This record gives sequence, structure tokens and C-alpha cells, in this order.
Amino acid sequence: MDELVILVVEDEPEVRAEVVRDVEAFAGRIRVEQADDVADARTAIAEVEDAGDHLGLIIVDHRLPGAETGVDLLVSLKSKPSTSAVRAVLLTGQAGHQDTIRAINEAGLDHYFTKPWDPNDLTAVSVRLLTDYVIGAGLDPLRYARELDGPRLMAAFADRGRPD
Repeated sequence: MDELVILVVEDEPEVRAEVVRDVEAFAGRIRVEQADDVADARTAIAEVEDAGDHLGLIIVDHRLPGAETGVDLLVSLKSKPSTSAVRAVLLTGQAGHQDTIRAINEAGLDHYFTKPWDPNDLTAVSVRLLTDYVIGAGLDPLRYARELDGPRLMAAFADRGRPD
């Protein structure tokens, strides 16, 4: 309970394994969940919510099996109060111009990567976005100071004790 979670949504097992490997540096304090389509992702999100955990970051491919795309999933997350603060990364080789615009305008996309991506860039963006989430959600910043941006988290912690 009260765990921070990254959800990786990718239908290609090899690609999903690479993304998971790139965010495994967080695995000490941050749980990494996996899904291979939108339905599977919705189940994982419901389980995170039911457990009282926090979905802080979703990394999703656009083209997924089934009727819904990764962008559809991101738009639906943004529209729900319980998931609207989740940070979103679109990692794809197949999103068209209109899909990308929709992800930015309707889903509040935080970052876009094309395949293949640079693992160091994905890790750095994940650190930034998860740090933003922890601060915005008011989670205990001390708990994540080693894995995420420690100086920013400590500054946020110090600011909480200051009167306005």
C-alpha cells in the first residue's frame, strides 16, 4: 500500500522488456508493472488504485492490439480525477501527426519518444516526471530521494514546512 508505480504498456515482448530494463533502476522503491494492451493496462491501473498505490508514470506505445490505442488510454486517464495527475510518456514508432497532437492537447502528454530511443534519455525523463509526480501528489519526498531528483525533492520537503 502507498507504493509509487510505473506502468509500461507495450505489446511487443522484446520492446517491453527493454523499457522495463531502462526503468529498473527505480525498482528498489518504485514498482514497475507491465501490460500488453489497453484492456490489460486498465486492469493494472484498477489494481494499483484498489491497493491504495500511486500510478506516477505511464510509458505507453501508441499502436496496441484491440480497438483502443495508447493515445486513447492516455486521454481517458487524463479525464478521470483519480488518474489525471499521472505523468505520461508516449514511446512509439507509429503515431501519426494527428495522434501526437491529440496526445498533447487531450492527454497532457509529458514526453514523446520515437523508437528506437536512447535508454539514458528515457531514464532521465522518468526521473524528472516521477519527481514532478511525487512533489505534486504530496508524497513523502524522503522516501524517493535516492532514486529520483534528490535536491528537488529536498527543496520541496523544506518548502512544506515554510509558512506562506
